[in-house]
Amino acid sequence: MKKLINSCECVLEEMIEGTLKASDGALRRLSSTNVLVRADAPVKGKVALVSGGGSGHEPAHAGYVGAGMLDAAVCGEVFTSPTPDQVYQAIKAVDSGSGTLLIVKNYTGDVMNFEMAKGLAAAEGIDVEMVVVNDDVAVEDSSFTAGRRGICGTVLVHKCAGAKADMGGSLAEVKAVAEKVIAGVRSMGMATEPSVVPANGKPNFTLADDEIEIGIGIHGEPGTHREKIKSADATVDELLGIILADMDLRADDEVAPILNGMGGTPLMELDILYNHLHDALEAKGFKVVHPLVGNYMTSIEMKGFSITLLKLDEELKELLGYKSYAPAMRV
Repeated sequence: MKKLINSCECVLEEMIEGTLKASDGALRRLSSTNVLVRADAPVKGKVALVSGGGSGHEPAHAGYVGAGMLDAAVCGEVFTSPTPDQVYQAIKAVDSGSGTLLIVKNYTGDVMNFEMAKGLAAAEGIDVEMVVVNDDVAVEDSSFTAGRRGICGTVLVHKCAGAKADMGGSLAEVKAVAEKVIAGVRSMGMATEPSVVPANGKPNFTLADDEIEIGIGIHGEPGTHREKIKSADATVDELLGIILADMDLRADDEVAPILNGMGGTPLMELDILYNHLHDALEAKGFKVVHPLVGNYMTSIEMKGFSITLLKLDEELKELLGYKSYAPAMRV
């Protein structure tokens, strides 16, 4: 294992401190927690947004804390759900009295721990709602979850719900926007090489030099199948075909795509992949709006990519274009 770390035991602590220092005062850390919040939190009169999960998916989730997006991110250990107490501390730190929305990826530990934190906050009279993102069309159940996994589509939930909250939407309105994005977003990924969890020191799975894994999860969970590596265009077509088969789209619909790197794929390759994705969407009659290319929901240093596609209406189109000052999403 080759990693630029000091020790496995210090990975999370030093990552959080580095993120904090690089924010140049935009973020602050809650004492004795792994929670990063907006420096100006709580924001009076605004619905607060809290998300989080295991680390290793950077820039998710701390990279999306900022005006126009999240108010707090709770960082668990690598690929491990954060504890209910830390989520509870995040809720208390950012709630201004207008309510808090929890945005959770569909993994068993995350859902359970955020639900427990929601109950703790509700017992103190805090109005808390929760949504669960399940955009991965690859598999219905996996070793980490019951039902579809939550992956890169979560970023678009952060963006749209965050914009609605910043506009002054009520908790019910912000939750409704989040649920609309969840209903309309689909994703699927693949890998050419696995990632290595520092504490394990070995890859999550192994692939032959000429093999790729189709339908992987962001924790290195196995996908639907392995196959021989093929061209970038053919790989995009395979993933896109599965995604579109699960969506209700018509010609002339507007869609927002993310061509997401899994952490170890060069931007050169991501741009090559997006080049064909864009053309393929337009060839099918769709109008591409607000495209994103880069690392948005990663799996440490995994090589590969995922495609996320969101069906737009006028409201979601406006919210995606709304100003955002989060480090990993500046609009």
